[in-house]
Amino acid sequence: MNLDIIQKLSEIIAERKYNPKEGSYTSSLFAAGDNKIVKKLGEENAEFIRAFFKCNDDELAGEAADYIYHVMVALEYRGVKFAKALDILAERYK
Repeated sequence: MNLDIIQKLSEIIAERKYNPKEGSYTSSLFAAGDNKIVKKLGEENAEFIRAFFKCNDDELAGEAADYIYHVMVALEYRGVKFAKALDILAERYK
């Protein structure tokens, strides 16, 4: 399991929030605002649910990755670090 990607992705998402980069999908989400971010989160959730019932394991994992990314963007938009969610999980499952 490669947990380093969570840290790296968190850093990239925060960087795109505070220093937008032309052509960056992440930057475009932040620029579009909360309604766009929530809309994408809903779309990705629906795609994950569809994949759960109709797709193979690799496709399901791909949809899960998309959903996790969009959750991370939504949290960062609100100023909540993804690490906080991980800390809460860790505390719950000690």
